[in-house]
Amino acid sequence: MGFETPGKVEENWQDAISSVEEIIEDARNGRMFILVDHEDRENEGDLVIPAQMATPDAINFMAKHGRGLICLTLPKDRIEALGLPLMASSNSSRHETAFTVSIEARDGVTTGISAHDRARTVAVAIDSSKTAEDIATPGHVFPLQARDGGVLVRAGHTEAAVDLSRLAGLNPSGVICEIMNEDGTMSRLPELVGFAQKHGLKIGTISDLIAYRRRHDNLVRVQSETQVVSEFGGDWLMRVYVDETHGDEHIVLSKGDLSAPGPVLVRMHALDTMLDLIGIGVVGRAGEFADAMRAVAKEGRGVVVLLRDTGQKMADTAAGSPSKLRQYGLGAQILSSLGLSQLELLSNSPIPKVVGLEAYGLEIVATRKIPEVS
Repeated sequence: MGFETPGKVEENWQDAISSVEEIIEDARNGRMFILVDHEDRENEGDLVIPAQMATPDAINFMAKHGRGLICLTLPKDRIEALGLPLMASSNSSRHETAFTVSIEARDGVTTGISAHDRARTVAVAIDSSKTAEDIATPGHVFPLQARDGGVLVRAGHTEAAVDLSRLAGLNPSGVICEIMNEDGTMSRLPELVGFAQKHGLKIGTISDLIAYRRRHDNLVRVQSETQVVSEFGGDWLMRVYVDETHGDEHIVLSKGDLSAPGPVLVRMHALDTMLDLIGIGVVGRAGEFADAMRAVAKEGRGVVVLLRDTGQKMADTAAGSPSKLRQYGLGAQILSSLGLSQLELLSNSPIPKVVGLEAYGLEIVATRKIPEVS
């Protein structure tokens, strides 16, 4: 599991970025805004408006000027209330965007594709008095299921739209649409700044939203702390963290003075029951966790974080392709709570990108393969 630092594009255009407070105020007043991703992820900009404010004019603006797919972001409990199955039971898309089957309002629409019809579908879908009987599938609106915990769990536009609507005191749902250039390419920040100026829209960043939520929300807490002895590296300080969103317990083992100057050796390990305990899965990787503990012990200072996802199904790992831990953002919160800033990651795998690391005050300065130090 890896993290990333802020991109130069975002830094160079900082004057064009509005504060989270300004974005929340626009959301509260029904004004559309742009949310930008990280240049090392999609670096896309999405038009966003709270679903409660998604008028036919707003939908038409997205279709005409945004040009991307218009989607409805909903919290998990609303998706379940509407009985909407995920489009794919095993999500292998690049960023695990959680599409459900497409929908249409059962009444009050004609073809379903017009701006009026799509606005009607959005209004029905977010209305708590409506049920699955009021929705037809398939349709012309594409719901996305936001992760519980929002951008502190997954730093995506889906979660950001739900978070901002909630922070604005509105229905926790949003309508989003990627912004494309006239030639069909994705708009990046320089083009998005021009787009925003042309249409009088503010631009916010997901990283800023993560930082804002960190100041107001905390999804992890230390449940216990004790000294332990392991055959993998001897003496350790063990902390058990609890994820307030799902109730999962995560184990943190540390050695040495973490407050001393210099990067701290860190292993972020998502528990894979089939691989780690039984040895079923990728050949040669069953012992990585123990090897990482030995590596940190040899270094004399470092942290090993064991992240547990109790929602993971055995079938996912038995197939040899373990699903990614849904709470990757919790790892950053844990490291931040330990007072870490500069990290050297222990990993034998390509480092996946995670948006918004800088919002946690963390920086990856190097990576190291486990065999090189074990």
